[in-house]
Amino acid sequence: MATLFALLAVVAYLFSAISVTGRFFHNQGPNRMLALSVAALAIVCHSLFLGEAILAAQSGQNLSITNVLSLVSWLITLSMLISSSLLPNTILLPVVFGFSAFTVLASLLIPVQHIMQIAMRPGLIIHISLSLFAYGTLVIGFLYAVQMSYITHQLKHKGAGLLHSSLPPLTLVESILFKLILLGTILLVVAQLSGFVFLDNMFGRGYIHKTVLSIAGLLVFVLLLIGQKLWGWRVKQVITLTVVGVILLSLAYFGSRFVSEIIL
Repeated sequence: MATLFALLAVVAYLFSAISVTGRFFHNQGPNRMLALSVAALAIVCHSLFLGEAILAAQSGQNLSITNVLSLVSWLITLSMLISSSLLPNTILLPVVFGFSAFTVLASLLIPVQHIMQIAMRPGLIIHISLSLFAYGTLVIGFLYAVQMSYITHQLKHKGAGLLHSSLPPLTLVESILFKLILLGTILLVVAQLSGFVFLDNMFGRGYIHKTVLSIAGLLVFVLLLIGQKLWGWRVKQVITLTVVGVILLSLAYFGSRFVSEIIL
């Protein structure tokens, strides 16, 4: 059944991505409500697949890099879909849907395992959950930073562009971006603190690179918030620091896992 759920999720995600994209280029394109409804079906299939992929291992939970990445994409997609009726994120949905389809396929087709006994360690569950929510929130912030960069480019060059009519106001995107970065940074601080509380040694051999990189990422986002508050940093600094912060966190969460589980 896991394979069936995965394939249904991939097909539904790709259909939704193509349908939403069609709305950008032609006013009479595929129905947006239909696309979002199919995306909701994809999220349901995705969650059923993740349930089997992560919980099927008899000796614990399979938190392989592909499963965790797929879980992060599920969280991001669910958040973006829920907020789509309130926030101007339609232009970002095709990217999010396409990425989720990719992670489902990766989790299905790349047979890697990383078995953990998290059910017996509530502290570890708290730390992992906070870390995933912090990372997902900041990645969504990164997507809004990309959107802000595109809008700024359009305004500077005064080009209508094919997507211009679908773009939200720059000030609104900027406001949402900084709220997401603030929320993600707070979650990241709490996640770091929970790691020091619940894990044996955050600077031990198995954790030191993750700890150093995640703290470096946290400092980048703190610097970004301070710069925006005190010095009025806008597009260029915001986009640069957001990209750097997300890269550092991605390396912290997935770098060593990619080497040990995929390459080796």
